[in-house]
Amino acid sequence: MNPVLENYLKDKGALVDKELKRLIAADARAAIPFLGPQPETLRKAMTYSLMAGGKRLRPILVLAAAECCGKQGTRALKTACALEMIHTYSLIHDDLPAMDDDDLRRGKPTNHKVFGEAIAILAGDGLLTYAFELAAANAQEAKLDASDGYELVRVIASGAGARGMVGGQVADLEAEGWKGLRNGKAAAAKKLLEYIHIHKTAALITASVEAGAILGGATAAQRAALREYGRAIGLAFQIADDVLDVVGEKKLLGKSGSDAANEKLTYARLYGIDASRGMARELIERAHRSLSIFGKRARVLDALADYIVEREK
Repeated sequence: MNPVLENYLKDKGALVDKELKRLIAADARAAIPFLGPQPETLRKAMTYSLMAGGKRLRPILVLAAAECCGKQGTRALKTACALEMIHTYSLIHDDLPAMDDDDLRRGKPTNHKVFGEAIAILAGDGLLTYAFELAAANAQEAKLDASDGYELVRVIASGAGARGMVGGQVADLEAEGWKGLRNGKAAAAKKLLEYIHIHKTAALITASVEAGAILGGATAAQRAALREYGRAIGLAFQIADDVLDVVGEKKLLGKSGSDAANEKLTYARLYGIDASRGMARELIERAHRSLSIFGKRARVLDALADYIVEREK
């Protein structure tokens, strides 16, 4: 890995972790009038998955995008944490027996294995809703005007919701064991697979980059460029994940790799390993081109794009 990027990921990851711990602790103590503090069991379940490790890619993209647009990343720190909370909620729910039925996440037992299904579902709900509270607070603290504040919340909600990540999750579930693969419907399978990955993974990654752009005071042209960048790296990230699910070391990945068992529609399954890797590299080249308007300020985002296809976990 690029040494500069390695230090950046380490420093920003530590910054995000510190703020996540502070926010969860502060929320546990906060007693809103007529409501009181949150239940301790809920706090423990939320904290268990949120602080279980991970690459912190989405919050780091928020910070890097804000910096690319000329602002300090710390201006977007609460929103960065909000995106990590949304991502973690999605993992908790994705691991549930009704979804992928996974026992391992980030090298630890999944949330429902420790706290039970009901608390796991509610822990995910708690993280999702807290995320929007944080984004709203960030907009206020950064003194965004009403239009930009609305855009910040809209972009995050759109990326996470029915037209984004949640919609992609539904399409992913419905594609399990898809008979079209065995009936020669290759064109339909390719179209469906692209829809799944663009929505299930790329939508929230794109929202992360665009949220950072909004807090960074981006122009319309800069936002469009970063949106294109996010879409390209988001799709490349999921293609790389599909490949790693087949060839990656399970101990490094920290998960059991349930795609094959669930007969998931994946790039590795549909195109093969070599072709999938080639497609991911093409997407990364597209991401690099989209950043040209930023010049040297895009160094970190350029390096992050390369990291997405070079990583081993």
